[in-house]
Amino acid sequence: MPETSREDGEHEQNAAVTQLYGEPFDSGLALAEQHQLTADLTAACAVYEQLLTLAESLEDSPDVQFLRAHLLANIASVRLTATDLVAARDAVERSRALLDGIAAAPMGPRGRQLWLEMMLRTLLAEADLLRRTGRLDEALACLDEAALRLPGFDDPEGLRTAELGLNRVHLLIERSEWGAAEEQASALLSTTPATAVETIPRLLIALGLICASTGRFDSAEDYFARAEDALRAMGDTGELQSLLAHRAYTAMHRGDFDLAERLFAEASAFFERHRRYGDLAVCEQARAFLAGQRGDSTGADDLTAASLARFEQLGASVAAADTMLLGAQHAYDRGDIPEMKRLAQEARDVYQAREIHERCAQVDLMLARTLEDNLNRTDHGDHERKSVDSALSLALPAALALEAARYGFATAHARSQWLELADDAMRLVFRLAVRRQDQGLLFELVEHRCAGASLALDRTPSTPPTSPAGAAGEAGGTGESVSVFPSAAMKVYGQVDGPPTLGGVAADAAASAGLRVAPPPKVRMSQESGRVALQEYIAAAEFRYHRRIVDEEEVPFWITDDLTSRPVVQVRLADAGDLFMTWTWAGGARGFGTGRGPADEVDRAVRALAAALPGPGAAAEGMRHAFASGAMTDPHDEHVLARELTEAMWPEGLTAQIRQVSARAGRPLVRIQPSPRVAQVPWELLAVDAESDVRLIDLADVVTTAPTSLRRPDPAGRPAPDAEAAPDAGGGARPRPVAAPDTDIDTVVLVLDPRIPGFRADSPLGSVLGPPGSDPELLAFVQSRLDAGAVVPSVATPAEAFRRTDLDRDWLSGALRKGARRLMYVGHVSGAPVEGGQSEDGTLHLCCGPGTAGLAEAVRTHRPLSAKDLLLGTLPLRADGEPGARIWPAPPRVALIGCESGGDLRYAESFGLATAMLHNGAELVTATRWVLPTSFAFHRLAGLPESVRPLSAAVVAVDTTHEDQDPVARLGRWQREQLDHWRSDGRIEHSPLLWAAMTCIVV
Repeated sequence: MPETSREDGEHEQNAAVTQLYGEPFDSGLALAEQHQLTADLTAACAVYEQLLTLAESLEDSPDVQFLRAHLLANIASVRLTATDLVAARDAVERSRALLDGIAAAPMGPRGRQLWLEMMLRTLLAEADLLRRTGRLDEALACLDEAALRLPGFDDPEGLRTAELGLNRVHLLIERSEWGAAEEQASALLSTTPATAVETIPRLLIALGLICASTGRFDSAEDYFARAEDALRAMGDTGELQSLLAHRAYTAMHRGDFDLAERLFAEASAFFERHRRYGDLAVCEQARAFLAGQRGDSTGADDLTAASLARFEQLGASVAAADTMLLGAQHAYDRGDIPEMKRLAQEARDVYQAREIHERCAQVDLMLARTLEDNLNRTDHGDHERKSVDSALSLALPAALALEAARYGFATAHARSQWLELADDAMRLVFRLAVRRQDQGLLFELVEHRCAGASLALDRTPSTPPTSPAGAAGEAGGTGESVSVFPSAAMKVYGQVDGPPTLGGVAADAAASAGLRVAPPPKVRMSQESGRVALQEYIAAAEFRYHRRIVDEEEVPFWITDDLTSRPVVQVRLADAGDLFMTWTWAGGARGFGTGRGPADEVDRAVRALAAALPGPGAAAEGMRHAFASGAMTDPHDEHVLARELTEAMWPEGLTAQIRQVSARAGRPLVRIQPSPRVAQVPWELLAVDAESDVRLIDLADVVTTAPTSLRRPDPAGRPAPDAEAAPDAGGGARPRPVAAPDTDIDTVVLVLDPRIPGFRADSPLGSVLGPPGSDPELLAFVQSRLDAGAVVPSVATPAEAFRRTDLDRDWLSGALRKGARRLMYVGHVSGAPVEGGQSEDGTLHLCCGPGTAGLAEAVRTHRPLSAKDLLLGTLPLRADGEPGARIWPAPPRVALIGCESGGDLRYAESFGLATAMLHNGAELVTATRWVLPTSFAFHRLAGLPESVRPLSAAVVAVDTTHEDQDPVARLGRWQREQLDHWRSDGRIEHSPLLWAAMTCIVV
């Protein structure tokens, strides 16, 4: 057995022949590797076969058997690249037999290491072969065996560890476990040494495919570009052509069919020339889809047949099933329903046998879509209800499963992109429910959609991972339960019997940790019957697709026990193509209803609203536009906008009910949980009467509600302040009792225009209220708080409360831990891009310097406090970290007066600043829906006299609101006063551009 080792998985970077076995074997191995790099697989295999023939002629001995095993392992690698799976299987089996045969032979330490290395290579090749042929459980068993052998192998740079991890990633991708695959691939990429020159580009390609398959095309192209650079540096021509096919796949999913066709044609020519028939079959499968998109049914059928024949010949059962599914769609398009059903069922049988549950759901959705299409084309007469029921029984469980797949992703951005793909299935479900005219089903669909994801803060999952990768965060996973923290995407996990620890990479990556979420709670529709929203469909989804759809915990869809003093209507909205609405009355009024706003009308109204508000671009330019030409600054244009919003998304029947209830029982309270699409709508402004200028705020008080997932008994991590915390049985702290304004904890915490390090008063993060002491109205407001009770920070004069330099996150933590009844923040808030999907990246700006530990990126000489900080606290930063609710426990009432501080509900997952305060214990948060104009903006852009300060008046109004026993009613009273002034004189200081941005948010 040779006593000089080399890394066979990593190609040599120079032309020197490594001394292993002597000649002609060493030079032959080097020649074959050069053929592989230039994609001449036939020549490479011929060299290996010649060497194997020569080795078999030698006198038998353990060393010669090892040489043969080595050559067979190399042949298997080449055959796998060429997708000659039959020949690869033969080479793998022979190599394994030879290695097993010499396992007990006497070997020195170096010889034993060489034997282990070759055994690991053979096991990984066998796992790859099994994966490609759809035998996923057996592939996992091979990887597990390799993981058991790995500790005995001297792998100081972690090359084999990385290769094992990469194979686990490929297995996860094969099962469509996108979130787990991305997390493991990201963790591997951060720890794989630069010397792993083959593994790194393959990891980058895997990440690119994950992103392309989940709708993140720009990220996919970034990964592919990095992989291309690495492959060119290696001179690996074959992998560069494979990368071309991956880019074609991305272009196809992006919708750039011309580019996809060109790239697939180029890749196909290469694969056919080099006899890589498995890769060629993949290209033919994709080109069949593209031909179908062009209307070339003959070409599509021919390519589908060719692809299917190749896959079946190779024994690639899963890939063959994918082609069958494509053929089923083509059969339906040409009207061959029996053939469509046959192919779809055969494909589903393969997926079911291989436990690829997401693709089972895709088959069911395809069948449901064909049923809907058939319903649209033909008159089913008396059988229509039965056909719709059949379609729903397929579509709804499948849509629930696809939607729930997002909980496997580590970041909100990845989950939001996945939802864009999964939402197409849910739109189908809503269309079918409308077709069935099933108001009860529509009601439950909206309730389920509005429940919201649950924040996961536990250090370890409540149940062990079930993915085929074993421990999702370890390259050689052992199957043990793993830590959720300290990082979500690139972490070094601790052992379950000790505290988690941060490695160097994890410490660097902690600030980029994403928020983990869990499925929403079950929504209990009726206390009497115990029915849960969509319960039979949820049960079907969990049984068919083996995916958790909802949490075990139940929450009522609405708690009405304390709402008996006045009539209340809860309104919830859900986006599913059209805008769907449900409403339910309580508090002395009874009834419920559903409504629907056509998608085109809603989108047009939302665009009109966006045009009236300060834009998302440069702050100054956006504000200038809003004042110069926005509808919110002209009474006539604003009324036209209010009518357009009303007609698009507010049912006349609900307005009639509100009028009736108001006449009989007094002004009702309207609780609205908006969908992301309409989260900026100022509901108070809706012009609900076509004949007169009556607004919704004239008829009712309005409050915004957060998702029901926040309404949980004893939520984890929502403790009392230090002054009131009492340990519970689990060593935590019980949430404090509800604190009303007259509680003994009388402190009001004021954070008023704090000075941000490194930013002058006239800079973008400068003063929002002007020089301290220059505004009599603000000074009077602070004095009134000083006269009424304790104020933090302690000040001798009102002016000292403004533009302070000592109000950082540590100070805020100390103030809140001591207990307070109110928190008022007036200052800068920076929102996160809605398209990014990460509401938790919204920040408020305190006096924190750049050296402050936190989860937000520093801005020059300042580190903002993010919603992610408020939620996660120091859990991602330290092994002994605390959740944010223990560090910053929120008082019962919180005011966040800053730009779009209440923009949480614009995201599919609401975990922004306002929601974070609710999560941390607040009962009511007053926040803003869009970017606020300062008084200086009114002076500069609208010519308002400097003595008139609209933002100061709004701050005082919110303060008064939070001192009232009924803050929602008090805010509504102020907004009605502003509306009356606006309607009567149209003066700019009464423009709803400022006051209609304010809303109270509750759970």
